[in-house]
Amino acid sequence: MQKFTFTVTDPEGFHARPAGMFVKEAKKYPCTVTVEKGNKRADARKMFGLMGLGIKGGETITVITEGEQEETAAAELEAFLQANL
Repeated sequence: MQKFTFTVTDPEGFHARPAGMFVKEAKKYPCTVTVEKGNKRADARKMFGLMGLGIKGGETITVITEGEQEETAAAELEAFLQANL
């Protein structure tokens, strides 16, 4: 299991466009990808799950990858978030 935290810098937060791009990115890996905000969790491959977390600008999320290629997925998803949010 790999885990990292990320603070959303986009003032609009994790809205539809970046959430859709993140889902597409997460689907590239065979491992499970979960996003946590507080005590809520969502499958990163499900757009409505991510949107349901209501992630706003300035909030911190935790991304967890488990399974095959988890290290690669964690590194690349973290780089994606840094570049896009």
